[in-house]
Amino acid sequence: MSETAMTKKADTQIEPTRQLRSIVPEVDILENESEILVNADLPGVTRENLTIHIDNGKLTLTGTRKLNVEGAVVWEEFGDVEYHRVFSVPQSIDTENISAELHDGVLQLHLGKTSAAKPKKIEIKTS
Repeated sequence: MSETAMTKKADTQIEPTRQLRSIVPEVDILENESEILVNADLPGVTRENLTIHIDNGKLTLTGTRKLNVEGAVVWEEFGDVEYHRVFSVPQSIDTENISAELHDGVLQLHLGKTSAAKPKKIEIKTS
């Protein structure tokens, strides 16, 4: 095979693209009288690479971890990933009363309940 033929064949090969591995983050969900608390494990995700979306009773968490690698990768087990998880949320969630905090790779999402969903003590009157 001539050198020209080898070059032409190499020029026509498509270089494979690298897709992000998708991971379902582990979560703890706690509920009290005033809110539902979601703790999601998102190691390496920064605030800028995190999206929280709530719509039509669905809560979607999406975060991307991109590592800055210098040099040639010889072995990789801890590479770039996309975290993605979707939850159904009850209608008792007050979408105006939601807050999120990200500390040390753990997202803490506070989903406040509407006042109608909060338990009430009913006073009994005597005559």
